[in-house]
Amino acid sequence: MIMPPFSTLTPDLILDAMNSVGILGDGRLLALNSYENRVYQVGVEDQPPVIAKFYRPGRWSRAQILEEHAFSLQLAEEEIPVVAPLLISGSTLQHYQGFYFAVFPRRGGRIPELDQHGRLEWIGRFLGRIHAIGAQSPFQHRPALDIESFGEEPATWLMENNFIPADILPAYRSVVEQALAGVRVCFERAGDVAALRLHGDCHLSNMLWTDDGPHFVDFDDSRMGPAIQDLWMLLSGSHADMSLQLGELLEGYECFYDFNPAELHLVEALRTLRLIHYSGWLAKRWDDPAFPMTFTWFNTQQYWQDRILELREQVALMQEPPLSIAGGNR
Repeated sequence: MIMPPFSTLTPDLILDAMNSVGILGDGRLLALNSYENRVYQVGVEDQPPVIAKFYRPGRWSRAQILEEHAFSLQLAEEEIPVVAPLLISGSTLQHYQGFYFAVFPRRGGRIPELDQHGRLEWIGRFLGRIHAIGAQSPFQHRPALDIESFGEEPATWLMENNFIPADILPAYRSVVEQALAGVRVCFERAGDVAALRLHGDCHLSNMLWTDDGPHFVDFDDSRMGPAIQDLWMLLSGSHADMSLQLGELLEGYECFYDFNPAELHLVEALRTLRLIHYSGWLAKRWDDPAFPMTFTWFNTQQYWQDRILELREQVALMQEPPLSIAGGNR
C-alpha cells in the first residue's frame, strides 16, 4: 500500500477530513509545532477550536494507535490530567484519504518551570499514578524501548546509508560501539527491571502547566519500558542537582507507585540510546521537506563531530556511579 506524503495534506483536505466526522471548520487553521506528525488547531463554527492530529503514514498501525488512545482514555477516566482523544461515532481514530487522524480538545498552558518549589513533587504524583495504571496490563501491539530498536538499529542504519562523512566514519563506528557496550553493562547492572506502559517521551514540551497543575500531552511515543524513562528527562544540571530533583520527584511519585532504585543504573544508558535514536530519526525523515527546512544544522561535518564527542562523554558517564536519591526517599 502506497502511503500519501504530507505534501498532499492541504488545508482543504484537512477541513474536508474534519467535515467527514461532523466537525464543521470555520476556515481557521493554525499549524502547531510537530514534525513526526502534523498537528493543527482547527477553528469550529460556534464552538471552541479543537486540535487535529494527522499521523505520519506508515509509522504506526491502526492497532498501535488505538492502543495508545485506549491508554490515554484509561488515564483520563482515573482523573489523571492527560489530553485524550475525543470519541467520535464510537471511535477515537478516524481515516480520510489515506491519513489516520484524531481530534483532541484544545488545552491551554505553558511549559512548567521546574525550579518553582513543589512542582517536581506535583508532577511526580501524577507520574506515579500513570505508572500504577500502566503496570496493570501490557501493551499488545506497541513496541518496547530496548537497546536494539533505540541503539543498534539506528546506528547501523546511519552508517549504512552514507550519513556519516567518510573521513570520520571510523571514529563514529568506534565510539558508538563503545557506547552501546556501556549501555549493555548498565542494563546488566540494573538487573531484571519491570517493563510497564509509559508516556515514553516525557519531556517538558509534552507537559502543559496551568494554575491547576500539569497535564500531559502527546502519548505518540508510548511504549513498554522501565519507569525511569518517564523520569530522567525531567532532570538536569550536575550529578548533585539531578539527585536533588529526583528526590523531589519521588516524594510525590512514591505516594502511588514504588520506584525500583536499581533503575538508576539506566539513566545515562537511556540518555545514550536517545542520542543515537534521535540522529537516526532525523536521518530517516530527511526526505520530508519540513526536516531540512527546520533542522538546518543536521548532517553537517560539525554535527557528526559533535555527536562523536557527545557519545564519548556518555561512555565516561556510564562508568561513573549512578544517581543517588536525595531528600530522604531511601
